[in-house]
Parts: sequence; structure tokens; C-alpha cells
Amino acid sequence: MTLLGLAVGSFLNVVIHRLPIMMERDWRQQCRQLLSLDNDIKEENNGSINLLVPRSRCPHCERMISAIDNIPVISYCLLRGRCRNCSHPIPLRYPAIELLSAIVTAFLAWRFGFHVQLVFAAILSWSLICLAFIDFEHHFLPDDITLPVLWLGLIINMFGLFTDIYSSLLGAILGYGILWIIFVVFKLLTGKEGMGYGDFKLLAMLGAWLGWQQLPFIILASSLTGVITGLSLILFSGQNRSTPFPFGPSLAAAGWVALLWGNDITQSYLSLYQ
Repeated sequence: MTLLGLAVGSFLNVVIHRLPIMMERDWRQQCRQLLSLDNDIKEENNGSINLLVPRSRCPHCERMISAIDNIPVISYCLLRGRCRNCSHPIPLRYPAIELLSAIVTAFLAWRFGFHVQLVFAAILSWSLICLAFIDFEHHFLPDDITLPVLWLGLIINMFGLFTDIYSSLLGAILGYGILWIIFVVFKLLTGKEGMGYGDFKLLAMLGAWLGWQQLPFIILASSLTGVITGLSLILFSGQNRSTPFPFGPSLAAAGWVALLWGNDITQSYLSLYQ
């Protein structure tokens, strides 16, 4: 499972890098159509791009990366973190995501065993990794990931895989609704938008997978994580307090913890009042 996680992590790097580019190109195309502009205007980067083509290239020298230089983690170490052709540094993010995917996948195998739950828990976890890093870098959460995964959560819970379908449906509704209400109230009080609509959809996605019972823990844990992250950025990196920072990574981390130990945490909390 660790090797599978490494291989998937390599693909997650492709998704994290290319999906925002694909979306931005699509948005520009839609704007041109809406404004009746010339659709033949060339893109900044010529050529089509999707998750499969073109083959990976060095973003600095544009040389195609060979298969031997594309082995997860190992190639990064052998190349000492630099492009073979131009010696430009390879971002540490690439091996970090591969290692994270491997560790997460191995942890899921330990937690769920070789059961059908493992397959879908891995799909959710890999999706959360993509969403967290895209939001961290670009400050948005793609509907191309959140909405299909939300629907998948509803479908699998029709068979009671992680929770019953009623808890799943209510989790999706409340997940979106709670953050939307907080968003509206905050905007009325301050005149500012405290979070984006992608955050609503991400919490709805987690609610669809894990049920409404996990929402209190996810909201509390992600809020605490977000506050700690925000204070750390202000104190240690000199970030202005008015500069927005993404909430998606905190939601994703809290959702993953809830996936593994949410029921245990909820039961422990409720036992205090019995």
C-alpha cells in the first residue's frame, strides 16, 4: 500500500499543478465568449493541457522529464533536488506530497484493513490532499473535485459504508448550510467575506461522507487549526493580519482525522455527560 501511495502521490502532483491551469484557461475562454471577443487569441502557454498530456516537463527549461527521473521520491534524491538538464531546483513540494500520500495510504490500510472501506477512504484522502494543496497555493477549492466526491459520498452511504444515508444527506445539507450562515452573519457584521463558497462545498462533502454527527468535531478542529495557522503566519512570517489565508487545508485535515477516529472522539466526548 505504501508503494501504491507513492505512485498515486506522483499523480496528485500532476493534478495539483495542472488542474488550476486548466480551470483558469476555461474561465478565460468563458469570459471571451461572454464578451464576444476573438476566441482565437493564443493562450499564454500554447498547446492543450489536461491531466494526461503533455508529458511532464521541467517548468524552467521545458525539457521533457524521462521515466527514470520521474520515480516518486527516489528520483528527487538521486538528482539531489535539481533538474538533470538545467540544474534548476525542483520544488520540495513534489516529494513531500508523494511521501504524504504514501504515509496516508499506509495508515488507512492499518486502520481499515483490506476492506472495501479502504478503497473509498483512500479516494477521499487523496482528494483531500489535492484540495488542501490547491487551496494553499491558489486560494480556491475546485468544484471539479469537491462536487463529484460529494456525490460519491452520498452514493456509497446508500449502502451504509461509513454512515447511513439519512445522516449522509443531513451532513451534506448542514455542512453547506452552517458555513453559509456563518459567512452571511460575518459579512453583515464586518462587511467582509470571511471564507469562500468552496469551503461550504468542502464541508458539505465531508458531511456526505461521514454524516452530520462528525460536523461539530470537524468545525471545531478546523477552526482551532485555522486560528493557530493564522497567528503563526502573522507572528513568524510577518504576514499582514488583513491578508486572507486558506481555510481549506484546515477543513481537509480535520475531515481526515474524523474519517479515522471521528466516531471514537464523538463517543469519548458523549461519555463525559453520561
